[in-house]
Amino acid sequence: MQKKVELPVNYAGKVFNSNQKPSLELFLLQSESSRPLVLICPGGGYAHLSTREATPVAQKMNELGFHSAVLSYSLAPMEFPAALCDLAEAVAFCRKNCAALKIDSKNIIVAGFSAGGHLAASLGCYWKSGLIQNILPYMPEQTRPNRLLLCYPVITSDRQFCHEESIENVLGKANLDERDFVSIEFHVDSSFPPTFIWHTFQDESVPIENSLALVRSLREAKIPFEFHAFERGCHGLALATPQTAKADGSCQEAECTVWPELFRNWFYK
Repeated sequence: MQKKVELPVNYAGKVFNSNQKPSLELFLLQSESSRPLVLICPGGGYAHLSTREATPVAQKMNELGFHSAVLSYSLAPMEFPAALCDLAEAVAFCRKNCAALKIDSKNIIVAGFSAGGHLAASLGCYWKSGLIQNILPYMPEQTRPNRLLLCYPVITSDRQFCHEESIENVLGKANLDERDFVSIEFHVDSSFPPTFIWHTFQDESVPIENSLALVRSLREAKIPFEFHAFERGCHGLALATPQTAKADGSCQEAECTVWPELFRNWFYK
């Protein structure tokens, strides 16, 4: 079953983006029992949403036995934490409707690609910090991701390795002096969810140092994680298959096509 849900905008009177209309596209399996859900945040530098990292990934997750959903979240121009509030709204919606949608409330996995990975990891950091609760009418447990799936994620604001467009877009021009606040590796603590990460050494747009910085912080905080570093592959691979290749045939890499199965194996081990 596939359907689109318009999410509420409960921003306590604060306007982040006049064009803000978050929505969730649900891809639900026909099931007698509850199943885990993978909630996908496509990449795009917080400037657009990559269609290659949306529906095809959701359908792949269905093939692997997961319910899935794709979030359309706030894009530039916006003010932090608009996109984060959208994701928190999406998790709260899924958790509230677990019974009706046959979602396993203990297994809501937030997945993100590139800038969407930054968004997913931001919720991993801030779900219980008070930041979201000061804006949205939810208790921390309502917006908590149970696990994260991060695909070549933007993590750091360190100018040597960051994806500058993502950092500038997520903060907004008025908040550019708060870069450390969106540098995920500085905010990992014992409440961060177990995490699956993959990246490639050839990624020039978002260098692998982003994932390595997060891996270091996860290890220090004793958070369970699995990290796969592939030798070859450009940025934005999505499924790395012909199905999600760009029009010019790029963004295919055979060795990286195994990542969904690796994630499934990690989840069920």
